[in-house]
Amino acid sequence: MKNQKIVILGATGAVGRELSKRLAVDGSTIIAGVRDRAKAESLEELSGAHISEVDATSWESVGDLFKRTISEHGGIDGVAVCVGSILLKPAHLTSPEEFEAVMRQNLVPCFATLRSCARGMMKTGGSIVFVSSAAARHGFPSHEAIASAKAGIIGLTLSAAATYATNGIRVNCVAPGLVDSEMARPITQNEMSLKASEGMHALGRIGSPKDVASAIAWLLDTEQSWVTGQTLGVDGGLSALFSRKR
Repeated sequence: MKNQKIVILGATGAVGRELSKRLAVDGSTIIAGVRDRAKAESLEELSGAHISEVDATSWESVGDLFKRTISEHGGIDGVAVCVGSILLKPAHLTSPEEFEAVMRQNLVPCFATLRSCARGMMKTGGSIVFVSSAAARHGFPSHEAIASAKAGIIGLTLSAAATYATNGIRVNCVAPGLVDSEMARPITQNEMSLKASEGMHALGRIGSPKDVASAIAWLLDTEQSWVTGQTLGVDGGLSALFSRKR
């Protein structure tokens, strides 16, 4: 992983921040794509990241980020898209505007990133990692919108991995269960909801940002040069195992 140039979108989020710190320790150069530069000051201090403003929901803004990065750093070795949102509503209560927002906040950043970075990685190869969700592979009530977006990321991963394999570009994604983060606070700050969520995971706890960041770092590492088109469940067994605590 040493001397790799890694772009992280959503670098100020819980997972993105942990990933930045982990990769910096390994000697990588971090280009942190952030929406709010004020939130990125501590990131510069923690990981020495190069901060670059970007609106991950904007095709033009994402394109500009990668143009700047290639111009300033001479290329890209890896990309991780750690942006997203949560919406827990049944379909009949979800407005068209809410559904479109979920797609814009989850699926669009991944597709826009792929579209913008693939051309710059075709000659050198590299690794792209997206973040899906256990909800894309296991049916949970009131997850219709977010499950649709996250399932789209898995489909995008598979197709992109096939398209760019001959260019040495590996495309994978992780599918976490519930992770302790600001985005999940409406669930984690409610004691009853938190206990219910912990009980759904076979290992008896929700995930930490470090759990997910570790998996993303593993997929980005050049030692995993024979891994592509995969969705790695990082979910405490949520999507695959029956929990006796349910």
